[in-house]
Amino acid sequence: MKIDHNTLQKIAHLARLEFDAGSEAEMVADMEEILTWVEKLDELDTENVEPLTNMSLEVNVLRKDEVREHLSHERGLRNAPKKDEDYFRVPKVLE
Repeated sequence: MKIDHNTLQKIAHLARLEFDAGSEAEMVADMEEILTWVEKLDELDTENVEPLTNMSLEVNVLRKDEVREHLSHERGLRNAPKKDEDYFRVPKVLE
């Protein structure tokens, strides 16, 4: 696949990348090399290969979901550096 100036600019916009005109030719060459490598994957015979859902053969062991005593407000707020009656107090992040 050939990468032209317009395609490169669209990809750069979507990826929030900025580069000068001098490095544009280098970026096009790198992207074409990557796409050439990916196109080589089409040559592989994957007819009888099952898709993977995990990259590991390990099985995740989960505990039973049991109802237990919940954490009270008082106990949950006990070590909070700043709190009021029922809530954690945190610095303002939005104006």
